[in-house]
Amino acid sequence: MQDHLQIKDWGLGLKGHTIIAGPCSAETPEQIEQVCLDMKKENMIPDMFRAGIWKPRTRPGSFEGIGEDGLKWMEIVRHHLNIPITTEVGNAAHAETALKHKVDVLWIGARTTVNPFAVQEIAEALRGVDIPVMVKNPMNPDLQLWIGALERLHAVGIHKLAAIHRGFSDSYDKRFRNKPNWSMPIHLKREWKGMEVINDPSHIVGNREGILETAQRAINFGLDGLMIETHHDPDKAWSDAKQQVTPARLKEILSQIDFKDTLLEESPSERLSDLRNAIDHLDDQLLDILQERFSLIDQVGAYKREHHLTVFQSDRWKYVMESRTQKGIKKNLSEKFMKELLYCIHEESVKRQEKQLREADPVKKQS
Repeated sequence: MQDHLQIKDWGLGLKGHTIIAGPCSAETPEQIEQVCLDMKKENMIPDMFRAGIWKPRTRPGSFEGIGEDGLKWMEIVRHHLNIPITTEVGNAAHAETALKHKVDVLWIGARTTVNPFAVQEIAEALRGVDIPVMVKNPMNPDLQLWIGALERLHAVGIHKLAAIHRGFSDSYDKRFRNKPNWSMPIHLKREWKGMEVINDPSHIVGNREGILETAQRAINFGLDGLMIETHHDPDKAWSDAKQQVTPARLKEILSQIDFKDTLLEESPSERLSDLRNAIDHLDDQLLDILQERFSLIDQVGAYKREHHLTVFQSDRWKYVMESRTQKGIKKNLSEKFMKELLYCIHEESVKRQEKQLREADPVKKQS
């Protein structure tokens, strides 16, 4: 963590792992003050203080945030902790109100990221304003929608950007409130080189017991910081009580995380360079083998075309899937990986064979 993170350091160019903490929602000035005092008591002052002011809820009638009054209470944070504050904005009016109260950093929530119209309205409200903005991933695993929200902000001159990974809706996976789908933040960092991604384990697991494990995985995957919901009395919180922790527990969690360094590509060690070179060599061999395999697939496709056979042969596919998966498991490869790999190879094989049949069919060629 950094001592008193300066806003100029935000956006592209964060140094080290950033810790953002604070309650899910601002409830009362007394609550905000007590959280700050407990943080000071535990010597657990984060790089940034978070608090929800407007809370988008699935159905009306539940607590939807305290509103603008909560922004006035943020002066308590500045007085006690002297660190930047951040809150979520869901529309242009929220953004303008937050700016009026000198909020240091804004974030756009998952429910807003899914709506390009709402993101564009917020972007227009921020045009010409030099303020850092973080964008949470959309509810569903749509990488282009996530990138698009960041691009809309970038297009109006917001260059201090970061992303927040809070997981994705999945009604089938009961282990998480929001399934992490770790490939998504990794792909985002690959596509937008230099983009920092903050992990939100509180919303991913939906309970305080799983925060440590998920936070550690985020660091292992090379994410750039953590946003952890922190309340002085979590069980009495007005929203998301089950996933909030006390400042004392936050300190314990962070003390148990192995914060790993992000390796600079320009200066790997000699040993790591040797290992990477060996991997590169094996990757070349893999590509050669795949090329040879698909060459044989093309010959299979030609045979099927000549003998008027269908592309998909269910018995053969079942045999390949079961036999290769078992062989992979024996070689210490997971069943999930083997099935995903074989599905990808099979899909490409079917496409190549189907293309051959289409090219041989004069009716389909004309259409």
